[in-house]
Amino acid sequence: MIDNIKFDDKGLVTAVVQDANTKEVLTVAYMNKESLEKTLESGETWFYSRSRQELWHKGATSGHTQKVVSIKADCDGDALVVEVIPAGPACHNGTTSCFTEIIQQNAKVGSVEIISKLVNVIEKREQEMPEGAYTTYLFDKGIDKICKKVGEEATEVVIGAKNRDAEEVKWEAADLIYHLLVLLQEQKVSVYDVLQVLEKRHEEK
Repeated sequence: MIDNIKFDDKGLVTAVVQDANTKEVLTVAYMNKESLEKTLESGETWFYSRSRQELWHKGATSGHTQKVVSIKADCDGDALVVEVIPAGPACHNGTTSCFTEIIQQNAKVGSVEIISKLVNVIEKREQEMPEGAYTTYLFDKGIDKICKKVGEEATEVVIGAKNRDAEEVKWEAADLIYHLLVLLQEQKVSVYDVLQVLEKRHEEK
């Protein structure tokens, strides 16, 4: 498949690196044929540095390697999307993504990105147990309380649906998702493993 990649006149192809779980764009880098081959062989990202004029293995010094899940080429074969599981921040500034500067944002919209943010916050709450936080209260009370809240919120969703109250369904569904994420954290079940089950079921159909 490498033979189908259209490298530019400098022998490079643009590689957009994306978190395979959250789908967040982490960085944009460049690959030449050798770095692409090393990426395919090693299962971790290798790039070509235009400033240093050399190959570099992401995470070789920082430990923030990127395990490759998939590599896709666009319809013209002149750009790649590399989906990875990162072992740490993608940016040299220490941020998860290199894309942190907002140039324009016209509106806030609902996005699946909030799931990964909530997962991180809930995990941190369980580790640090800050006083006064509702999530701390749930973990402190334990599995019985958490299960009860999941059941209550599921019932509220059903009631809202039976009443044909879209606004109520929206808010109660949000409560249900949040409490379900707390339950998954308590059980040490990754939400991404749950999503993988859904992916597998979808593929089977």
